[in-house]
Amino acid sequence: MDLVSFAVQLLNGVQYGLVLFLVASGLTLVFGILGVINLAHGAFYMLGAYLAYWITARTGSFWAALVGGVAIAFVVGLLLEEIFVKRLYGRDHLAQVLLSFGLILVLDEIRHILFGKDVHSVPAPEFLRGSIQLTEVLSYPVYRLAICVFCLAVAAAIFLVIQKTRIGMIVRAGAENRDMTRALGIRFDVVNRYVFAVGIVLAALGGIVVAPISTVFPGMDNQMLILSFVVVVLGGIGSVAGAAIGALLIGVADSFGKVFMPNFSSFTIYVLMAAVLLWRPNGILGRREI
Repeated sequence: MDLVSFAVQLLNGVQYGLVLFLVASGLTLVFGILGVINLAHGAFYMLGAYLAYWITARTGSFWAALVGGVAIAFVVGLLLEEIFVKRLYGRDHLAQVLLSFGLILVLDEIRHILFGKDVHSVPAPEFLRGSIQLTEVLSYPVYRLAICVFCLAVAAAIFLVIQKTRIGMIVRAGAENRDMTRALGIRFDVVNRYVFAVGIVLAALGGIVVAPISTVFPGMDNQMLILSFVVVVLGGIGSVAGAAIGALLIGVADSFGKVFMPNFSSFTIYVLMAAVLLWRPNGILGRREI
């Protein structure tokens, strides 16, 4: 493999890892702050992709899909938290697993009713459809670079909010000691609602940005859900920074694994996870580094 091919694979891995981070950061926020295991998280990734297809098909604008998809996902998150999820706080994980699995079935049935089993495509924005020529035979899509920039911007916004704002301080305090934070008069019912909605938005956002470089199809949520849990465990449960590191490691391992070991590429991800957990059983950053 020459240097240019190596750089292309590295970029592919970073781009995939950044999308994984978008989805996994929502999962780790919901579990780390609310203590809720959301098995339906991958379904909201699929929801974002189908919203991108549906809105783009009707408006002809990917940007309308981006804004509209985020708005719809946020409202869906608020409604689900109010109607279902808030009843799970403090309950055992079995109740959480059963409810979130029920949500998977309901969302999948709604998807089937509205869109059937067809595979759909979403066009990228026109000015991002070109490629950058690297060599005479190799080029790199501009849209993939745009995904990297966009995901980095979202990641920076997440870390800025968590580390530098009052609401971030409340979220971090609640994750560390919820009882003490509640004793200070902070209304965690409101915090919980918006944290859950933001988690759903991040999952849907991953589906929206991936839709133009991947087909939109039934079952696309399954692999993303598994990989999101791998990222969360690898980085450290409850750690957004850990999720970022874990996602990039998984993305790069997957990209190079498909080149050097195409028949065992998915296996390399779990080998990486096992190796990290043998080194640090609580994950790369552990529970406390939010």
